[in-house]
Amino acid sequence: MEQEVAASAECERGSKPAAPGPADTLVPFDNRIQVLILQHPQEQDRALGTAHLTVRHFRHAILKVGLSWPSLAKILGCPADPQRWAVLYLGSAKAAALAPGREVVLLNRKGEPEPNQDPLLRDIEGVVLLDGNWSQAKALWWRNAWMLKCRRVILAPSRPSRYGRLRREPRPDGLSTIEAAALLVSRLENRPEIDAALTASFEKLLASYRAGGKHA
Repeated sequence: MEQEVAASAECERGSKPAAPGPADTLVPFDNRIQVLILQHPQEQDRALGTAHLTVRHFRHAILKVGLSWPSLAKILGCPADPQRWAVLYLGSAKAAALAPGREVVLLNRKGEPEPNQDPLLRDIEGVVLLDGNWSQAKALWWRNAWMLKCRRVILAPSRPSRYGRLRREPRPDGLSTIEAAALLVSRLENRPEIDAALTASFEKLLASYRAGGKHA
């Protein structure tokens, strides 16, 4: 059974994340690009999971826990054009090498970079992030056929994940959910302050974990 961890708002305004705690000082961004995080059920109890922290950074974000959903519109609770949404794809990282200098690359169904990157990226209204380890993310991909209708985007980060040794990633381009959201949304909206804020929150979480204190 799926679990919704963010309350839906009006369709045209996206979805609002769960309310922060009383001591929380996060001020969510009024993001243009909607953020949808689909979390594998086995990822919920990860000590260093970042999905909840990610949605708290955006006014228009939603987190759902489960394995499959019938359509993008069913998840959002309103009509949606999958062609104007991009899924962070699990394809080969080598595709990024075909578009040098780009941190965000749209792929066609053959796994090749689209020829008109900038106009297509400007047309994106929302992004889908799959939250879980590599095998869990692949399970979410294969269980949700509607994702095939969405655009496919991959990232070519300039540095490896800040997880470091705390959580190994199977590929050098592997990022935490909050790092992926920071890179993707900040580049699509041309707002470096989004990247800076989410990165700072993630570093605070990691520092808290290393110190043995409470997590953010």
